[in-house]
Amino acid sequence: MTHGTRSHGPAAEGRHTVVVGGGLAGVTAALALADAGVRVTLLEGRPRLGGLAFSFRRGDLTVDNGQHVYLRCCTAYRWFLDRIEGAALAPLQDRLDVPVVDVARPEGRRLGRLRRDALPVPLHLGRSLATYPHLSLAERARVGRAALALKGLDPADPALDARDFGSWLTAHGQSARAVEALWDLVGVATLNAVAGDTSLALAAMVFRTGLLSAPGAADIGWAGVPLGDLHDRLARKALDAEGVRTEVRTRVTDVRRSADGGWSVEVPGETLRADAVVLAVPQREAHDLLPAGALDAPERLLEIGTAPILNVHVVYDRTVLARPFVTALGSPLQWVFDRTEASGLRTGQYLAVSQSAAQDEIDEPVAVLRERYLPELERLLPLARDARVKDFFVTRERTATFAPTPGVGRLRPGARTKAPGLYLAGAWTATGWPATMESAVRSGVSAADAVLGALGRPRPHHLFEFEEAA
Repeated sequence: MTHGTRSHGPAAEGRHTVVVGGGLAGVTAALALADAGVRVTLLEGRPRLGGLAFSFRRGDLTVDNGQHVYLRCCTAYRWFLDRIEGAALAPLQDRLDVPVVDVARPEGRRLGRLRRDALPVPLHLGRSLATYPHLSLAERARVGRAALALKGLDPADPALDARDFGSWLTAHGQSARAVEALWDLVGVATLNAVAGDTSLALAAMVFRTGLLSAPGAADIGWAGVPLGDLHDRLARKALDAEGVRTEVRTRVTDVRRSADGGWSVEVPGETLRADAVVLAVPQREAHDLLPAGALDAPERLLEIGTAPILNVHVVYDRTVLARPFVTALGSPLQWVFDRTEASGLRTGQYLAVSQSAAQDEIDEPVAVLRERYLPELERLLPLARDARVKDFFVTRERTATFAPTPGVGRLRPGARTKAPGLYLAGAWTATGWPATMESAVRSGVSAADAVLGALGRPRPHHLFEFEEAA
């Protein structure tokens, strides 16, 4: 096992917590506990931190497994970036601006923009919606009325969780075109499901918070460096500075109560003793590690479905996209990002195509995906027609997120279990958010807060500043 550098500060003494899982949820919980003076051991089965938001090498390229973005309203993830000193490496747009290209329309009439003005909600999107060319005048008016109705919903209402967003949109006058060109354009990327497969509660939370809470809430941010630089390298540096013992390539095989009321965590060749344990692993792994009686209905964790994301990576011999990213209508393509600089590519251009809700494509052979997506990129980007493809590959996350289906809210547990000293974290827990980096960080904070309360440790004010900014 690889040991992180130990400090001799207050975190090196006193109560001990083991955090199982080194994704964003686990790293957040470990940092928060160490900041409060708790001695922490972080265990991760993979050879790196970062969970499903990571990077790898492919020849001379550094490749993210998938394109990840966040919004200005993601106050917890923004706190995380600040905490690891990485905020400057993942800047936000000055103002929301999403280019939307309808490839089915004649060239010269394809581009629309979803932009905000420096006006209060809901006027900040008024001009953009009024001039959005991909909807008729009547459709734009109905979108505005639906948005106001959405603003009046309470995402915490359990009745909303049982309904699907698609039916609600239909009942509020939204055409199939409006769903495609606006609601699913945003919703599929943030929820990893089309409207008809999405809990109304989660959809209401996303659109209310992102588009209807504050003028700048939906401004988009993304990493200008490989995700591994943030979620592994800088995260590891922050953990080491706080004296967290970080073990990678270390899979936990058992978690159980000790005779003294504490906890024993088994890893190959070692038994770790702890006053508290945070399980920050996927729901199925958490289910397998939970001791009997920790949850009233642990089988519910197995009922939380998963949804895939497919990423198509294309390297061209020249620049074919002049913008940082573009979204597409009238095409299988969803969001296309320029990752040239971040990947270290010196000549040509590297594009990453992020395909959410990819159940029908996740297992397609690379040759089939190449035949499908290269012509679509040429339809979207005219300059690609004369460019040479230097590399084409795909990355697949078959269980990228939990599925935000109607009824999923009742399945998501909170941070506390019925076993004293055992806590849960992960984007799939009851954060109120869909499966995003924001949800993962929020879950880590919630788990740390619960541990601190149980151990009688003070709640560090700086850790919860993001709640005040929300």
